Amino acid sequence: MQQAQGKGSRSAIQRLGSYLSGMVMPNIGALIAWGIITALFIPDGFLPNENLAEMVGPMITYLIPILIAYQGGSMVYGQRGAVVGVIGTLGVIQGAPEAPMILAAMGIGPLGGFLIKKFDDAFGDKIPTGFEMLVNNFSSGIIGFVLAILAFLAIGPVFSALNEVMATGVEWIINAGVLPLANVFIEPAKILFLNNAINHGIFTPLGAQQTAETGRSIIYLLEANPGPGLGVLAAYMVFGKGAAKSSSFGATIIHFVGGIHEIYFPYVLMKPMMFFAVIAGGVTGTLTNVILGGALRAPASPGSIIAVLGMTAPGAYFAVIMSVLLSAAAAFAVGALVLKLDRKGDEEDALEAAVAQSKANKAQSKSGVTAGNAATATAGTTTVSKGVDAVDTAHVNRIIFACDAGMGSSAMGASLMKKKVKEANLDINVTNSSINNLQDEEGLLVITQEELTERAAQRTPSAVHVSVDNFLGSPKYDEIIARIKNQ
Repeated sequence: MQQAQGKGSRSAIQRLGSYLSGMVMPNIGALIAWGIITALFIPDGFLPNENLAEMVGPMITYLIPILIAYQGGSMVYGQRGAVVGVIGTLGVIQGAPEAPMILAAMGIGPLGGFLIKKFDDAFGDKIPTGFEMLVNNFSSGIIGFVLAILAFLAIGPVFSALNEVMATGVEWIINAGVLPLANVFIEPAKILFLNNAINHGIFTPLGAQQTAETGRSIIYLLEANPGPGLGVLAAYMVFGKGAAKSSSFGATIIHFVGGIHEIYFPYVLMKPMMFFAVIAGGVTGTLTNVILGGALRAPASPGSIIAVLGMTAPGAYFAVIMSVLLSAAAAFAVGALVLKLDRKGDEEDALEAAVAQSKANKAQSKSGVTAGNAATATAGTTTVSKGVDAVDTAHVNRIIFACDAGMGSSAMGASLMKKKVKEANLDINVTNSSINNLQDEEGLLVITQEELTERAAQRTPSAVHVSVDNFLGSPKYDEIIARIKNQ
């Protein structure tokens, strides 16, 4: 009973974290743009420019919170939800303009979408014919007006005080020298696919606030440091066996250069003692940054070495590079010890089991389904899984790779499919998307990982759905191309 409750609580946390990160991740480009402008043009930047530096304040005060609020409202109730969420967020920004209202936007945006959705649910079928546009426009305006006033008078000051408390707490942790201990909790949580929730749902807003005050933040490096994953994969390259050893080099490139951290999670899950390796790496990296003054100007997303160095604050390159190298060395040392002590020689089976467990964790973080194994969903939920032979591809004119955030591995899968479509001379549009942004339409083929197919099918019941084990190299891609050409 307690175990079931524990799994339910973890699923709830993962769903919440997935939702929070879903608001931030599509807008990472804006944060990066702000970080570049900040790094270049503020008085202590690389190219100080008083005129261009005037963009820094409005971007962090207005642009980024409004983008996040728009995304949050849209996730709840489409365009109408996005509009009401943005109106309310402007109220909270003006109610407490002294601090970036990113956290407030993550709350007010979805709240605006929720309120207008409830209004439409209650009165949508009671609107007289011919008055739909009038009622829809005025309802959005009035609800947005009320929410903005409430946010200005009450919610803004509350979030301002909350921001101050959290900023003070983070500053105390940093000054007390105990920040590295945070990685004792961060690294295991990452392996359970809470990485996006932690990084974009918690650290990005806190880091943005600290950057607005000091021009840099160490918070951005707590989760994004690619060193621990690099160390684990390097240990498998040297001391691993079988499939784990042969696949680790490719995984290293994808992780370290591509920034897809999820690629190394199965390598930790297949040997639970590897948790100590990533913890050692994370603690070492953060401790190095604390001692040497490592910090970033903006979030490094994805968490590749290229993005990390691109966002590094002036004068902090040595510290950041050393933190990556030392964290990788620490993770490698512990990982090598684990592998040398464990001489079972069954990495082939262990890697397959670990990938299955990784899928189960990812399913919990993305859809709240608690998976008993790689192919079976429990808790009364049946996973939809259509193979290529079972679907009709005769009228497909668009292919979408869908995942939780619409970034990362789905983008890489879409890139692979684009090449195959081009080589086959097919006139088919191939893109990637978040499942929450899927729109039902005819002629659509949606490709998802197995644990997400049911969610995608609920969003797009008219589409053709194909499940794959891995976006990065499924044989079903060639089967899909062949079937489309033959029909």
